[in-house]
Amino acid sequence: MKITNVEALKRIAIEVRKGIIEAVYSAKSGHPGGALSCADILTVLYFNQMNIDEKKPDDPNRDRLILSKGHASAALYSVLAEKGYFSKEELKNFRKLESKLQGHPDMKKLPGVDMTTGSLGQGLSAGVGMAIASKMDKAGCKIYCILGDGEIEEGQVWEALMAASKNNLDNLCVILDNNNLQIDGEIDKVGGMNNITEKFLSFGFNVVNINGHNMDEIIDAITTAKQTKGKPTIIIAKTIKGKGVSFMENKASWHGKAPSKEEYELAIEELNKEMLED
Repeated sequence: MKITNVEALKRIAIEVRKGIIEAVYSAKSGHPGGALSCADILTVLYFNQMNIDEKKPDDPNRDRLILSKGHASAALYSVLAEKGYFSKEELKNFRKLESKLQGHPDMKKLPGVDMTTGSLGQGLSAGVGMAIASKMDKAGCKIYCILGDGEIEEGQVWEALMAASKNNLDNLCVILDNNNLQIDGEIDKVGGMNNITEKFLSFGFNVVNINGHNMDEIIDAITTAKQTKGKPTIIIAKTIKGKGVSFMENKASWHGKAPSKEEYELAIEELNKEMLED
């Protein structure tokens, strides 16, 4: 069921963030910062935009989502659980041996995962292949690929962008989680990645810049991508690493560590408070 009420989507996104914190805390490891930053984007995709059915996870005509920044898997798992692909209790098994919820998404272990990811820079290449296949089959599937802004320092990303533009893949929508932080610090200082908009324009993409935490802007941007013909679209979503948990926000140190018991309780308390305020 498509949810159009923005306030309802905001509440779902808070639940998704709570699931992220629960998963990473239970595992005592993971990547909460970049998972929290893309929670609103995933919420809009799964609850408002994508043609999917949790009861038919292998439907050949479904839209596809590739979380190329696979280390943020807790975000994907949390939104899948919220959507009903599996029980939310399963989030407590995140990163455990034999769990369906591995540290990086594994399409062979978990229904609802459309692509196994984790080696940064490779997800978009798979997305380009899926988009080409959908056009060849006249299936009408939309392909969404979420990249990290640190990830786009990988050269394979730009090769995939060239292929997407050359093949006029207007059924491909790339979403850049632009939180400006990677494991070693700010992206423009680590890899010199700046003038992002101009770079994507030069590769023949339709470029849309948005606030990646504003539900209306996310919905409008994805709608624009669907309506754009003859070229692929990239949505550059300006986000906050660790969004929703005050002591994690804009802190590169929360790229890849789990909260302590006290931090876990404080994070859940903050998110519950936000739910009540909304």
